[in-house]
Amino acid sequence: MKQSLLLDGPKFEITLKRLCQQLIENHGDFSDTVIIGVQPRGPYMANRLRQEIKTISGADVQTGALDITFHRDDFRMKGSSPLQASRTDIEFLVDDKVVVFVDDVLWTGRTIRSAMDAIQTFGRPKKIELMVLVDRRFSRQLPIEPDYIGMQVDSIDAQKVIVSWKETDQEDSIVLITEEK
Repeated sequence: MKQSLLLDGPKFEITLKRLCQQLIENHGDFSDTVIIGVQPRGPYMANRLRQEIKTISGADVQTGALDITFHRDDFRMKGSSPLQASRTDIEFLVDDKVVVFVDDVLWTGRTIRSAMDAIQTFGRPKKIELMVLVDRRFSRQLPIEPDYIGMQVDSIDAQKVIVSWKETDQEDSIVLITEEK
């Protein structure tokens, strides 16, 4: 197995700060905007964005976490092991709000399609935007494109992109893993 480090340390932080600046530029005081991290890894990014936006602009953006397990189109095909749902934590309605979905890696687009279905439980958004830390742009199976991108990675299906977060992995990094044959 070959690992290639794509991003870590200060560059990882700079990437998150750049994404925050783009959000601030487009959403101002965030009075009509909420950020929702798509489980399982999106909430780490959503919380970091919230903290950084508050530091930069003083705005306290509402954030939440959305589990999409039972909205996935493949949840019945996951084998014989029972599915482990994550926690949904949205303490607000999204009616007439701009919802910014946040996820660490955009690959096939199926997770985001599921998130669009799942968010309807919490109201009807005025608009949905998508922010991803890593866009695996040549692997899309659905016509879903991010509005905000931390970095783009040209990878094949056999490769994996792993994002590590300080909160759970003790470091911030993005690694491309290639199985050797």
